[in-house]
Amino acid sequence: MQEAVRGRGARSNRTGRFEPEVREAFDDGWVVDDAEVAPLRTTLSIEAAKTIITHNSSPDISFDRSINPYRGCEHGCIYCYARPAHAWMGLSPGIDFESKLFYKPDAATLLASELKRPRYECRPIHIGGNTDPYQPVERDTGVTRQILKVLQRFNHPLSIISKSALMARDADILGEMGREGLAHACVSITTLDRKLARAMEPRAATPSKRLETIRRLTQAGCPVTVGFAPVIPGLNDHELEAVLEAAADAGAVRAMYVTLRLPLEIKDLFREWLEDATPDRARKVMSLVRQTRGGKDYDPDWSQRMKGTGPVADLIAARFRAARKRYGLDQPAKPLDTSRFRIPASERIQRDLFDI
Repeated sequence: MQEAVRGRGARSNRTGRFEPEVREAFDDGWVVDDAEVAPLRTTLSIEAAKTIITHNSSPDISFDRSINPYRGCEHGCIYCYARPAHAWMGLSPGIDFESKLFYKPDAATLLASELKRPRYECRPIHIGGNTDPYQPVERDTGVTRQILKVLQRFNHPLSIISKSALMARDADILGEMGREGLAHACVSITTLDRKLARAMEPRAATPSKRLETIRRLTQAGCPVTVGFAPVIPGLNDHELEAVLEAAADAGAVRAMYVTLRLPLEIKDLFREWLEDATPDRARKVMSLVRQTRGGKDYDPDWSQRMKGTGPVADLIAARFRAARKRYGLDQPAKPLDTSRFRIPASERIQRDLFDI
């Protein structure tokens, strides 16, 4: 197996499924006692987007439109379901996904233009449905904060998800919008074990920082959901109750979970990581995962892809329901308010001039 790249989740850079040629790692004779090569650097390129709001019709997703400020994610979560999208760029869903990133510098401008369209129908927009909107490069680009400012200016409702403590930076916006019924936040916590978190999500915030983010957003006035996602049978599922209890203590009001999904290239990348990071549990974990997917690594059927099926999946669901109720995380979600959407006066004047 190829030696792990320090600070990265994927153990290889497997060729994307659309490429005509396949690259394979090989033993070139270097050992750990030899001089180290230069560390892998993250590159950030501009994606010249023409629109910023993405629409979907998936029946198992709670929103029909979303915004993703970034393509690729430096957090490097080995289980990330967005990895296969990098193949569309001619890049690997492996290490390329974590190190060759794209951002949309015109996102806020594009968003304002789309919201001003005469036929635009206001419905909640989800931010971060694909890759994390608060990955490390956001500190420099500020694209996500610019998007939030536009949505706040238009009184446009939103939901947002992240596993980064950087989300607390925008507590001023999310708190105010949350108090007005215009924003919900979700913080993803997959484990309270720092060692497992470092291995599985190498550049994401520590579990304690994520709990602090829940606390800060809640205190600011934004209702927060904790996402125990993904649940990986045999690896982190035993922490389900502990994660929900800690999140409730931090101020979360709701909880959700998703069972591990391994579509396309992710199944091989995950198995590769599992055999390297937890060799003693690799076979057991994959066996349990398959038991939630009808004997396969993954079943994409919309009716069960988020939770899985079978006795193992049923047990996870039962435990989640009991823990959610026990820790008061079963409060009904208050619908986001779409009635307050307004085009700001200054924006209306500009539009009227162009409509003459």
